Amino acid sequence: MPTAAHSPQILAVDDDEGLLVLMAETLRAEGYLVETAGSGAAALRWLRVNRPDLMLLDLKMRDLGGVALLEQLRADEVAIPFLVITGQGDAKAAAAVMKQGALDYLMKDMGLLDLLPGVVRQALSAIEKERVLAVSHRERRRLEAEVLKISEREQRRIGEDLHDGLGQQLTAIELMCAGLREEAMRGHPALAPRLDQVGRMLREAISQTRQLARGLVPVSDDPDALRMGLAELAARTDSLGRVKCRLDSPASVPIFDPAVAGNLYRIGQEAVNNALKHAGAKQVLIRLVRSARSLQLQVTDDGRGLTRTDDRGLGLEVMKHRASVIGAQLAVDSKRGRGVTVTCTLPLLS
Repeated sequence: MPTAAHSPQILAVDDDEGLLVLMAETLRAEGYLVETAGSGAAALRWLRVNRPDLMLLDLKMRDLGGVALLEQLRADEVAIPFLVITGQGDAKAAAAVMKQGALDYLMKDMGLLDLLPGVVRQALSAIEKERVLAVSHRERRRLEAEVLKISEREQRRIGEDLHDGLGQQLTAIELMCAGLREEAMRGHPALAPRLDQVGRMLREAISQTRQLARGLVPVSDDPDALRMGLAELAARTDSLGRVKCRLDSPASVPIFDPAVAGNLYRIGQEAVNNALKHAGAKQVLIRLVRSARSLQLQVTDDGRGLTRTDDRGLGLEVMKHRASVIGAQLAVDSKRGRGVTVTCTLPLLS
């Protein structure tokens, strides 16, 4: 029986007025809050401003049948858990509606009112378990996102320290070395070749430091940083001479959350690296496009495709994890001998 703290609200929809009253009285006796609607149209009007915990729905009504009512709710993007109430000859129809999301169904017979409280109780219990699971899933995703954000923040800090700290110090030492070489040429010319060697080693160290810093801070806080970072990734990959790589992004794609931009960049980077290391590809295309409802990042190669012995598993799992953390969906389409397409789709809030 429901507690006083929370009495679930149930909407009963049936055009049989007598049965509707009996069902409502039976459930109220169990402690539920019950609203009734004598037609599909009346139910739709009520549902436009209310959200019950559960709906009991008659499949056949004179003005608007249960199936049509469900279709209208889906069109309005309204999700209401529901049970089906149906006549003796409509078992097949009830089974079909079960595939549309019905939690259970009851037949209109002599045992209906006896069975109703138990079926409703089971349905509400299943709804509560699903709600708790959804809350747990959201909390897990929130914690994963927080951990990833902290990790990215630490990487950014280390990258900035490398660039602004160690990198600047090495540059200063290189300048001092150049000054010493000029002095050596005047008084100790034999030291000049050794100072030249030190200068070359310093320049290599500076270059490696910058590459490390760039790897730790793949995108900046600029709203268009993702597109710029992917453009640099494409240019850098193309310059290796192993594959032709280009970015197709016809317009600016502003992203105001650096964490989202950073994860999308890492997904694109991993997909490109997979194409380089495993696919034997000759061409790699990176696409970044934005529509009214979604942002899509796609990396396509013309390599050999995924195989059973492919060792890209961990990389794909990391990409899926990064997509999940930001609320995106990752799809991998592989065609043997015709390449792999990795697509990350991020729904956008209206």
